Amino acid sequence: MKDLSAKVAFVTGAGSGIGLGIARALARAGAHVVAGDIRADAVEAAAAELGRIGPRARGLVVDVSDQASVEAAADEIEAAFGPVSILVNNAGVAMHGVPVEDIPLADWDWVIGVNVYGVIHGIRTFVPRLKRAGMPGHIVNTASIGGFQVNPGWHTGAYSMTKYAVVALSEALRNELADTPVGVSVLAPASVDTGIHLSGRARPERLGGPCERPETRFMGDLNKDGMTPDAVGERVVRAIRDDEFFVFTHEEPRAWIEARHRRILEAFDRAADAPDADEDAA
Repeated sequence: MKDLSAKVAFVTGAGSGIGLGIARALARAGAHVVAGDIRADAVEAAAAELGRIGPRARGLVVDVSDQASVEAAADEIEAAFGPVSILVNNAGVAMHGVPVEDIPLADWDWVIGVNVYGVIHGIRTFVPRLKRAGMPGHIVNTASIGGFQVNPGWHTGAYSMTKYAVVALSEALRNELADTPVGVSVLAPASVDTGIHLSGRARPERLGGPCERPETRFMGDLNKDGMTPDAVGERVVRAIRDDEFFVFTHEEPRAWIEARHRRILEAFDRAADAPDADEDAA
């Protein structure tokens, strides 16, 4: 999809951070952008800004952890703009700083509900509509570099688990849509200057209500000198145009991934060198 002008794009988690950066980049590319977010004030501000950048813009309050909310958003977008061509399943929440055995079940429900079910709901809602429309389209699912490795010092087990799932979902979706005009990308950013460490403020009531998670605050300090959301947005637009699947934003994590792959290959070597079970029993 080289030409994004006049295409209808829906970006979740677009009230701030990476989502807003992607929405801005799509608007600059000429797309009609609908910004979805669970925070009404953020949606209103994003829509006003996007309307000054691109041809048409709108904001929608949507809870991606709720299938009915995503379906209602899709109906409203189609009524106002027509079929969505570009879907960015970007909404996500942080879950860092706590060992996995100490995370309350309510927090598990929240991080899985947004980071995993948010993508599932987007796929279930929009893929059938894209197929029916029969026109070129593109889906971007936001994972993280944490979807390819687990940092040993940050207690990111729950967060990384969800982002590994997004990578797998994206790979499966790309395989399943290979014979259609719909492309798929999985975005795996590293350090980006966003407020994701404050995402507890927008936790919905049915998943426990707003909260402060002091264990996650260190991410704000780590990311304050990171890449800008607008730079990530331009990277995503390039990936859509070039039909890239894996979309990385930083070169530095390459060494982490290579080290992990070496461990995996070494484990296969040990399997090859292991004695045959029948021979060992004899």
